[in-house]
Amino acid sequence: MAAITLLLVSLSPPLLALKNPASPTTQAQTPSSNSAAVASSLPSRSSAPITEYRLPPELHAKAHSRNRIHFRLNLIGIVYGIMVLGLILRWKLGPKFRNWSERFSRRSFLQSAVFSPLLLLTIAILTLPLDIYGEAVEKKYGISVQSWGSWGWDWIKGQLISFVLGTILIWLLYVVIRRSARRWWFYFWLISLPIGAFLVFLQPLVIDPMFHKFDPLQQKDPALVASLEKMVQRAGQSIPPERMFWMGAGEKTTSLNAYVTGLGASKRIVVWDNTIADMTTPEIVYVAGHEMGHYVLKHIPKGMLFFAVLLLVAFYLGYRTVGWVLARFGTGWGIRGLDDSASHRGLDDWASLPVLLLLLSMFSFVVTPIGSAFSRHLEHQADQYGLEVTHGLTPDSNQVAARAFQVLGEVGLSDPDPNPVDVFLFYDHPPVSDRVRFCVTYNPWASGGQGEFVK
Repeated sequence: MAAITLLLVSLSPPLLALKNPASPTTQAQTPSSNSAAVASSLPSRSSAPITEYRLPPELHAKAHSRNRIHFRLNLIGIVYGIMVLGLILRWKLGPKFRNWSERFSRRSFLQSAVFSPLLLLTIAILTLPLDIYGEAVEKKYGISVQSWGSWGWDWIKGQLISFVLGTILIWLLYVVIRRSARRWWFYFWLISLPIGAFLVFLQPLVIDPMFHKFDPLQQKDPALVASLEKMVQRAGQSIPPERMFWMGAGEKTTSLNAYVTGLGASKRIVVWDNTIADMTTPEIVYVAGHEMGHYVLKHIPKGMLFFAVLLLVAFYLGYRTVGWVLARFGTGWGIRGLDDSASHRGLDDWASLPVLLLLLSMFSFVVTPIGSAFSRHLEHQADQYGLEVTHGLTPDSNQVAARAFQVLGEVGLSDPDPNPVDVFLFYDHPPVSDRVRFCVTYNPWASGGQGEFVK
């Protein structure tokens, strides 16, 4: 749910946008039947030059069908998430959890340690059917190969992480609300900034290894590391092999991916095992060049700043509307303090949190197209950087890049003709068809010019 993401992850959305976790991998040692069929029969492995992103009719229909389901799921998820919060308010679960937490302790942090996990677990259980259906769709289309037991354990780990973060952040939110009823939205936003930066720093060190295995890329493919180092030198950067990692995602999924993550000492480039298994070394060098673009063009700090502004707007809108909502409906929802003379009027009650989450859900949906467009812009810049940094380093680099996207699209079942509304609302990367078209047409060197980012 978007509101939970706003509160629990604060400034992590830009990190998620760069990682694109929706495009996983297959095991390097044993490629899936889907990726094996792709490698042997699809046009990306033919000798003919690529001019556009194409799929065979059967695979095209399969990709289009999956994309249509995902679009509907995204829309349903927004409405369903709002309905879940509405049910929690109607059933007065917030007041029940508040009463239990207050009987447990008089200390606000210990109250949050009871109230927050109970509320978050309720939301998680009520939205679990939608999560299970989404995973079933990925299994049906051959994207997910993860067992249900493994998937369930990942779900549990994710909830435990949210309980820890939620307990701390929700406690801080109500501490701020109770001390400054008029400016809580600004002060809590200020508090969320260092917390968000710390989470981005911590994620590759602590959270990611809870879900996947990581090894130094040097141990898995030293020849690839050597090729990557040439690209890194061409970029004028110093990213030692220790900052390049292999990730074993193949036991869970069949898609391909690589990403940049972390901050400062935790910043790294990660290449998934299936990417190594299903793509040639020049193609992987381009993909890594794209990731280098995120690194060089400082997309993580830029993304954090951009989403921090959106977060501030969301909190302010929440502040401006939550008082009216509580005054109108709060009594029926069992929220206390509505007739208090204090300016917060019920907002300092733990039970008001579902109301705030409901409002943030609505506001976050409104700004979703803005965040998606910004992420697509960063990804396009990284595509361009990858082309520029590999130009002259890799023979026929434009075709290599186009073939890389062709393979990524084939294995990940990317729709060649996505719904424009879907793209506008939810695509955090440009459609693969646009990326291939850009790769085969971008050539500033033809007329004696030079690249924008790599001179």
